[in-house]
Amino acid sequence: EVQLAESGGGSVQAGESLRLSCRASGFSFDEATMGWYRQAPGDECNLVATVSDGPNTYAADSVKGRFTTSRDNVKNTVYLKMNSLKIEDTAVYYCAWLRGAFRVVIPDCPDSFGYWGHGTQVTVSS
Repeated sequence: EVQLAESGGGSVQAGESLRLSCRASGFSFDEATMGWYRQAPGDECNLVATVSDGPNTYAADSVKGRFTTSRDNVKNTVYLKMNSLKIEDTAVYYCAWLRGAFRVVIPDCPDSFGYWGHGTQVTVSS
């Protein structure tokens, strides 16, 4: 059974940092491209970052230079390090394994396609 479990969310002030973790099990993690999405209230679900088995990484323009994704294939874990957090980064963050292309925007998280974690809340205040 595929399982993805995020952790590390919380409430911080603008300018601070957080690191999210996603522990994966039930599939060949070292061969998988993993992604992070986020969804704020009333907003669509937006792709934040991906990391391939290369590992090659992608980051959305809105977080480029502030967020970094990485992976540890020994621990079957993918990370999202978030620096210089802004109020607009407030959202529920989801880890996902989509077994294919990651769409930049989807209507709602989690999507019915692929495998998703339960999400972790990140709240940034001024």
